[in-house]
Amino acid sequence: MAETTIVGLDLGSSHVRVVVAQPLPGEDGKPRLHVIGAVALPSAGVHKGTVSGMEEAVSSISKILERAERMTGIPLNAAWVSIAGQNILVQESRGVIGVTRPDGEIREDDVERAMEAARTVATPSNYEILHVIPKSFTVDGQRGIKDPVGMNGIRLEVDALIVQALAAHIKNLTKSIYRTGLDIEDLVYAPLATAEAVLTQRQKELGVCVVNIGASSTSIAVFEEGDLMHTAVLPIGGDRVTSDIGTILRVPPEIAEKVKLTYGHAVPDAVDRKHTFLLKELGADVDEVVKRRFIAEIVESRIEELFEAVDAELRKVDRSGMLPVGVMLTGGGAKLEGIVDVARRVLRLPCAIGAPVSVSSAIDEIHDPAFATAIGLVVWGYAIKGMRGNKLSGLFNKFKSVDKVAEQIGKWFKSLVP
Repeated sequence: MAETTIVGLDLGSSHVRVVVAQPLPGEDGKPRLHVIGAVALPSAGVHKGTVSGMEEAVSSISKILERAERMTGIPLNAAWVSIAGQNILVQESRGVIGVTRPDGEIREDDVERAMEAARTVATPSNYEILHVIPKSFTVDGQRGIKDPVGMNGIRLEVDALIVQALAAHIKNLTKSIYRTGLDIEDLVYAPLATAEAVLTQRQKELGVCVVNIGASSTSIAVFEEGDLMHTAVLPIGGDRVTSDIGTILRVPPEIAEKVKLTYGHAVPDAVDRKHTFLLKELGADVDEVVKRRFIAEIVESRIEELFEAVDAELRKVDRSGMLPVGVMLTGGGAKLEGIVDVARRVLRLPCAIGAPVSVSSAIDEIHDPAFATAIGLVVWGYAIKGMRGNKLSGLFNKFKSVDKVAEQIGKWFKSLVP
């Protein structure tokens, strides 16, 4: 069973999460991804998606792997790992090749050569390419082609998005994982993984945005016509709300976090004006009475600021208020009461909490929006490994020619181990 196990590791600023899944026969007889384990533990040594303390990060990963192995009874040898952070760059590129066959038929290797040509974009010397994502192809001037294989032409062009990460960021992340004894299947840009967990292909075709609200940052991914259109990482997360509550109430961060989780609400008008609570009940030293509506006003101002920043990103691609499916909210920050109402008002779009669409499980955690990225990682790995009869579909068939950066760095790191 271990050889068919797929593991997703999401190393976040506040929590590290592991999801373990296996393909099982579905009701229609076709294999379906079934989650058999989902574990979350507080993380240390990670800040805004990057490793800030190697020893702490290694300890966090070791603890959760041990917990996940005890939960599933299966040794975990390798994982698909998310990578995020503000130092990740996404830029457009174009690759052009000539089709040299006498009959002019375009085949898979021509598409891969075009993708490789797109990779030659000027990359900063301290960055590594994670993904090359084709948006559309052009054959002899005919634009807007999604899959050119089997068509005839003499000139093939591809418009692609290049996802690049700081080399030091990649090395620190992979080193902290390899030191636990875990191998890395590959690194996956976190917004892409999150989208695979909560979006259907139909939603991607119509136009949708996934907003993943973490502790210290928020990532967005916009899809249209089945392809990734825009992605960004914003330096705003749930900790900004906690910080404001702590500053205004003059309480430590851990008490402020309890206040947010227990009494936080993003819509002040939905809170009873007479509802109060004692800070001492939450472990504070002061015996102060606080109105819940006052907390809601603090939360609302920060959440509005967050979604205004999301709307600014949508304006960059002319999709502000113009996505038919709307917005799917994921991440731990999406659990804040009333957040959907604020998102709907600020973004002027339909909004909902994202739920897994392609996995099954008896474990309640898979319905937690904080697990969306980790679930997306196992969905990603399931498709890339060809466990659906080697028929890759949708986004995944575009990643077959991408270099496994983690594998390269893994060899580099293991060469240093005596």
